[in-house]
Amino acid sequence: MLINNEDRSIIHMDLDSFFVSVECLIDSRLKGKPLLIGGNGGRGVVASCSYETRKFGVHSAMPMSLAKQLCPDAIIISGDMEAYTKYSHMVTEIISDSAPLFEKSSIDEFYIDVSGMDRFFGCFRWAKELRQKIMKNTGLPLSMGLSTNKMVSKVATGEAKPSGEKQVMKGMETEFLDPMPIRKIPLLGNKTAGFLNDMGIRTVKILREMPVDMLVSIFGKNGRLLWNRAHGIDHSPVVPHTERKSISSEITFDADTINVQKLKALFVAMIEKLAFKLRKEKQLTSCITIKIRYSDFETVTRQKHIPYTSCDHTLIKLAEALFDRLYDKRLLIRLIGVRLSHLVHGYYQIDLFDDTEEWVKLYQAMDHIKHKYGQEKLIRANTLGVSRRVRMDNNVFMG
Repeated sequence: MLINNEDRSIIHMDLDSFFVSVECLIDSRLKGKPLLIGGNGGRGVVASCSYETRKFGVHSAMPMSLAKQLCPDAIIISGDMEAYTKYSHMVTEIISDSAPLFEKSSIDEFYIDVSGMDRFFGCFRWAKELRQKIMKNTGLPLSMGLSTNKMVSKVATGEAKPSGEKQVMKGMETEFLDPMPIRKIPLLGNKTAGFLNDMGIRTVKILREMPVDMLVSIFGKNGRLLWNRAHGIDHSPVVPHTERKSISSEITFDADTINVQKLKALFVAMIEKLAFKLRKEKQLTSCITIKIRYSDFETVTRQKHIPYTSCDHTLIKLAEALFDRLYDKRLLIRLIGVRLSHLVHGYYQIDLFDDTEEWVKLYQAMDHIKHKYGQEKLIRANTLGVSRRVRMDNNVFMG
């Protein structure tokens, strides 16, 4: 049965302060305490923070040094991505067992399409029961929003936090959004929000009343997107979730080799391209596999399950370690390959637990250059001469 966009029912679920909540499950003494999770070095970055720190102006991606100044009594935790990945999988399995169609948009955020269910059960009632089931089985707080589209549901979830639920009825989208500051519109960047504020546009209602042609003349194609969002319009579908999707890269040599330096440089070049593709498509991997085919055609692989990441340097270290464990130095090699699998959509594009503010800014700058001028314009020095040989395959492995 075809369902009009206006008749959809889309649930958005978000695990409240997910990393903090997991830490409090592991150590109940942390509950109610001001917590900062992230790198504690001189230039570390906040990956997550508890509600008790937010009233001091602390937020994620803030330099840890500034967060400590704002909230000097905060407890700092380095973070345990393996634990966060484990709990994320637990929630995913519960939703998968119940939901007809769902999308995992990040490690702690989900969209569920329950269109048509009102005829049989009641979408909001079903969503509330699923929320209770998740909280009971995991111990994690969870907020939820329900509306006719993803964008409004996400905003509703934000209004329901912490650990609440909110429904926006069909036809009430603009009434719900109108009084909100424009920064509540999802994916509205700080620069755009600042520009709009300078124009005197501070609420969604004022933005909604602007002519669409004016917004397009100012912001280009994004102007129409802004106009749509101010009107509570979002036709984007819930993308079916799968963790079997993978991307891979492999190289077959013209002549078999045992040049380890060359092999490792090629692994680096392959991972650079794969990791950039992950970040470009807002995806994360939790499994890396390397493959070696020897001159006698024997093929061997080794894989490692890892916390979700899309960082070059993290994946390069893992690939080199797997290669060192796998490679038999007595034999010539004719092919090498890398596969990143168990992919999920997510915006944790940088490892905020180990990296510094400089690393964060470096990744953002590198990706900006690659987007603008092409991947080949910025590569690691040790991959010069080999990077262009690397190609990528985008596959779905069902086994």
